[in-house]
Amino acid sequence: MKTIAVIGAGITGVTTAYALARRGLRVTLIERHRYPAMETSYANGGQLSASNAEVWNHRSTVGKGLRWMLRSDAPLLLNPRPSWHKLSWLAEFLSAMPDYRENTIAIARLAVAARQHLFQWAEDENIAFDLERRGILHIYRDRADFEHGEDVSLLLAQGGVQRRTVTPEEMRAIEPALAGDYYAGHYTESDSSGDIHKFTAGLALAAQRLGVHTRYAQQVVGLSADDRGACVTLLQDGAPEIAVYDGVVVCAGTASRALAAMVGDRVNVYPVKGYSITVHLDDDESRACAPLVSLEDDAAKLVASRLGCDRFRVAGTAEFNGFNRDIRADRIAPLVDWVQRCFPGVSTRNITPWAGLRPMMPNLVPRVGRGKAPCVFYNTGHGHLGWTLSAATAETIAETVLASVGGPRSVVHRTTHPLKMA
Repeated sequence: MKTIAVIGAGITGVTTAYALARRGLRVTLIERHRYPAMETSYANGGQLSASNAEVWNHRSTVGKGLRWMLRSDAPLLLNPRPSWHKLSWLAEFLSAMPDYRENTIAIARLAVAARQHLFQWAEDENIAFDLERRGILHIYRDRADFEHGEDVSLLLAQGGVQRRTVTPEEMRAIEPALAGDYYAGHYTESDSSGDIHKFTAGLALAAQRLGVHTRYAQQVVGLSADDRGACVTLLQDGAPEIAVYDGVVVCAGTASRALAAMVGDRVNVYPVKGYSITVHLDDDESRACAPLVSLEDDAAKLVASRLGCDRFRVAGTAEFNGFNRDIRADRIAPLVDWVQRCFPGVSTRNITPWAGLRPMMPNLVPRVGRGKAPCVFYNTGHGHLGWTLSAATAETIAETVLASVGGPRSVVHRTTHPLKMA
């Protein structure tokens, strides 16, 4: 039986390992943390949002970014300190602007395909992850942003995503808890929300039941490959170990660029930091005043999702500042202010701040496919849509690996698990 290593146990790595195991391959999942989903898949905005498929390579994004450079609380913040990595990424970002429409449609199609697999896996494996299938409501405060959203809706429709225009009155009917004045909105009924960490951890357990061998708390410090296979050098408790596999899939998020360079590939992933707060709904009034429908505020570049009865997640911002993981108070404050402005009945006395590094390709299209070496594969660079796209890209790369290295296709015999879907 062919052996495949998957590097990284975030959402893309876990879905990849699961998809490979379902095809009968012998899979080892390698993760530097003690548990899966401990970095960017830990506390994101919680949205499964095909309606957010628009890529960022648009002149309006560039214009806003330039205007916001001197604001510490800006939704998009670019540290002006140069580095070759940042400059090369920004150059490729600008060069991808002519492909804005094509890439947006492609991402929308991918998100629709992913939705089918993800919900089926959750049902098959009885994974509870605070799923809310109530759609996503985009809110706009001015006409210009709304009209841009109308143009985006036309592109999304070409990708199979249907979202409809709603008036301020219809917006409040969809989510009565929402306060404030708005120009209009868009509502995507087919979108949903949930807890990415719970989902990823649950699917990692399901993968183990299918025979995936997990090597947690082990850092990959070396990678090489030739026609015979891939050699992965691991560091555990200070001692190196070399493991040999028939193939390797790099799903290492922002670390993918460095790993790719070890085998002669260029994967220009850049770490774009995002922030979130988890608002703990400790009292009856907060629970009653928090929304149930997931939201996206276009002007503030924030998303919000209800996670069960006692949590409310707000996330957003994009910070181009290298591998900086600091949680800055001036970046958290706008998220708290947004909750107080849009949902004044929700107490923000008890919040948990978080920051994570989104692995983003310059054209915002994930790198999914083979490397130069015949046994090296990539499933990385999903940016802000990692959870939304992961099930589809996992299926794609699993088929690519199977066709390249060979191996059996097995019928999966499932085991009973006590968890139920939320």
